[in-house]
Amino acid sequence: MKKLIALVLTLALALSLAAVASAEETGSVYYLNFKPEADEAWQALAATYTEQTGVPVKVVTAASGTYSDTLTAEMAKSEAPTIFNIGNKSGLTDWGDYALDLTGTPIYEERVNDDYVLFDEAGAAKALGYCYESFGIIVNTALLEQAGHSLEEITNFDSLKAVADDIHARAAELGFDAFSAPGMDGSSSWRYSGHLANVPLYYEYRDAGLNVGSLPATVTGAYLDNFRKIWDLYITDTAADPTSLSTSTGDESEAEFGEGKAVFYQNGDWEYANLTGKFGMDPATLAMIPIYCGVEGEEKAGLNSGTENCWAVNAKASEANIQASLDFLYWVVTSEEGTAMLAEQFSGIPFKNAAASANVFGADASEYANAGNYTMFWAFNDTPNVDSWRATVVTALTAYSADPTDDNWAQVVTAFVDGWAYEYSIVNG
Repeated sequence: MKKLIALVLTLALALSLAAVASAEETGSVYYLNFKPEADEAWQALAATYTEQTGVPVKVVTAASGTYSDTLTAEMAKSEAPTIFNIGNKSGLTDWGDYALDLTGTPIYEERVNDDYVLFDEAGAAKALGYCYESFGIIVNTALLEQAGHSLEEITNFDSLKAVADDIHARAAELGFDAFSAPGMDGSSSWRYSGHLANVPLYYEYRDAGLNVGSLPATVTGAYLDNFRKIWDLYITDTAADPTSLSTSTGDESEAEFGEGKAVFYQNGDWEYANLTGKFGMDPATLAMIPIYCGVEGEEKAGLNSGTENCWAVNAKASEANIQASLDFLYWVVTSEEGTAMLAEQFSGIPFKNAAASANVFGADASEYANAGNYTMFWAFNDTPNVDSWRATVVTALTAYSADPTDDNWAQVVTAFVDGWAYEYSIVNG
C-alpha cells in the first residue's frame, strides 16, 4: 500500500511539474488596456483567443484618466503586464527601458508605415500605434435640425457660437441644450487639458514649422485667447453648472449626449461604438466637425487626427510570455476576429489587413482631408511630464470656470505656458 501511495504521489508530482513546464513553455498574456470604452470588446476577444489556442490572456482595464498610475502600480508586481500602452515621447522616456524592440517581429512587419511607430533615440521600435484616431465636436444632426439649423451653417467659430447660443437660449422649449457638460473630473478633464489644448498647440506648432516629436522647451501660448473663446462657449451654452464642473464625470457627459439632451459633445471617434451600441443612436444622425476657435482661415480646418495608443511588449517579462504576447498581437491584427473588433471599436487601423470600419467619424475625417482641409496633428503628444502639466492646467481651468474673470484666465495661461517650461526642465534638466 505504501508503495502504491508513493507511486500515486510521484505521478501527481510529475503531472504538476509537467503542467507548470507546459505553462512556462507556452506562456501567457497580460494586457493592461488603455481604453475603458473598449474593455468589453477586449475581454471577448481575449476569451476567443484562449478558446482557439489555449493560451491564457488576461485583460485589465485602467479607469479613465488613471492609466499612468495603474501602469506604475502593475509594473511593480511579480505578475506585471506583458503588453501595455505608451502614448507619446514623454511616455517613452518613462517606460522605454521596459519596452521590447519590436523591429523585425511579425506584428512590426504588418504595419502600413512608420507614421504610428514610437522610435527611441537609437532607432528602436518601442511601440506600435494600433489605431489612428480623430477628435472634434460630435454633433447630433437630428437634434440640430429639430432646432432649425444644419451642419452647413457651421463653418467657423462665429457660426458655431451663433447656433449654440440660439439652442441654449431655447433649451427649455426644445428639451435639449447645446453642449454636454464639460466635466473636469479626472474621467473627463483629459478632453480639455489634452485634446482641446491641442488646438492652440497645433496652431503654434504650425506657425513655427514644428511637427510632432519636436519637443520644444517652451511654448508661447499665442493662441490661448482662441482657447478661451471655445471654452467660454462650452461652459456657457450648456445645462451644466460651471461652478461644479470639478465633480462632473465623463460618463455623465456621454450620457447627456447619448440620451439626446445635448446637440454637441467634444470627443473622438472611439465614442462611435458606445453611442451606436449602448445608447442606440442612429449612425445617420451622427457627424463630427472641427473644433473651431476663431483662428483666421479655420474654415479650411479638419479634425484633430493622430494616435496616443501604442502597444509595447514588456521586455522584462519571461521569454515565453514575450513570445505569447507577440503571437497574440499578431493574431489581433491579422485574424478575422481581431480585425473585425478593431474596425468596430476604433477608426483608422494602421495595419495591412485592417478591416473596413463603419465608423462615420473616421469617414468625416477622411472627407475633410480629401476636400483639402488641413488636419490638426496631435501636438499635445509632445507635452512634457504630461500628467503633472495637465493637472495644473485642470486646476486653473476649473477655477476659471467657476469665476471666469481675466485674472483667473491669466492663471490658466500661466499653467499652460510657464507650466510647460517647468515640466520640460524637470524631465530634461
